Amino acid sequence: MTFFVPIKLAFRSVRSNMGRTILSLLGIVIGVASVILVLSFGSGVKQFLVDQVSSFGSDIISVKIKVPKVSKTSTQNASGIIGGTQITTLKLADAEKIAKLPNVGAWYASIMSQQVVSYASKNKQTLIMGVTSGVTEADQKTVVETGTMFSDDDDKSLRQVAVLGSEVKTDFFGEADAVGQDIKIKGQNYHVIGVLKKRGATGVFNFDNTIYVPLETTQKKLAGIDYLEFAIFKIQDMKQLDLTILNATDVVRTQHKITDPNDDDFSVSSIVEVLNILNNVFFAINILLLALVSISLVVGGVGIMNVMYVTVTERTYEIGLKKSVGARDGQILAQFLFEAVFITLLGGLLGFLLGFGISKFGEIIAANFGYSLSFPVTWWSVAIGIGFSAGTGIIFGYFPARKASQLSPMEALRKE
Repeated sequence: MTFFVPIKLAFRSVRSNMGRTILSLLGIVIGVASVILVLSFGSGVKQFLVDQVSSFGSDIISVKIKVPKVSKTSTQNASGIIGGTQITTLKLADAEKIAKLPNVGAWYASIMSQQVVSYASKNKQTLIMGVTSGVTEADQKTVVETGTMFSDDDDKSLRQVAVLGSEVKTDFFGEADAVGQDIKIKGQNYHVIGVLKKRGATGVFNFDNTIYVPLETTQKKLAGIDYLEFAIFKIQDMKQLDLTILNATDVVRTQHKITDPNDDDFSVSSIVEVLNILNNVFFAINILLLALVSISLVVGGVGIMNVMYVTVTERTYEIGLKKSVGARDGQILAQFLFEAVFITLLGGLLGFLLGFGISKFGEIIAANFGYSLSFPVTWWSVAIGIGFSAGTGIIFGYFPARKASQLSPMEALRKE
């Protein structure tokens, strides 16, 4: 029973000074809520990006154009490509060579072009994806709902045929059948032979607002180029992924007559590699943000320590009286330490509730903007938040509690 006496006294003291207790709680509440939100939002955004990347399949490799002499994951490469640096060396012949590797299955090559598309009196700025016919096999989420996908013969013959994304079909034809109709792309007639099943968006890329046209038709009749932007290849045996990437890299280097890897004007990547990069990036970001939000916990702890020192000063007579009737140093220490820990744990609980509420509100806001984002509050994020708060109470509450326990009974009573 003597173990519970300090706890009861701590609770009584906290209840008798509610105003001071609430002020002490604020720093801890904000700190713990910040920890919960950082981990929750970080986990949600990471999962969103992982889902977007994985939407193309996890068993693929991609060959893309790259700025020479920079890393494929560098900002210089990204800014160079976005900024208009033209890399014209990746050709269809390169993709066809890679497709002959023993561990490569279905594949497709592609370029993209923005064009004004019209039907009757309607005009629409639409993304044209020039692709080879293997797109429906290599990308299993590209599904033809009505009609058919164009063939290799359509591609080689430069036929002006098109397969519409579901949104394009609805905008132009509504509920009517689009297959068999003609649309105009860059002022030329293209015969609609198929309509794709609704797929949705991946990040800012909306598949449903896209028109698929044979690759070589797009190159020669719409874009006026003879090179690729990227090619996608399905891997048959994922255990040989690394070897297949090396073989694909050697094939393109041979095709491009590259002897120094620093001169690579292409990159070969796997979805697995991209996912690992995402994991590492978000781990580093979470650690950095946790370090920053922990400052608020430290500030809250300092506030509790100051309040506890004031409490010890105000209750000096009470401490002396308790010691004069037999209270031991350990009991006094435990009472004041329990007060500090109780305040921080209460702050941790309130911080958890605040963080949980904001994370759910964030999901609602994201849904209103059309993003399917989930901000989960995991058990380990709660453990970190509550653990930090409890640790703060023990560390910052110990020193005032120790001061209280070391007071001399005579000196404490004399102060009153």
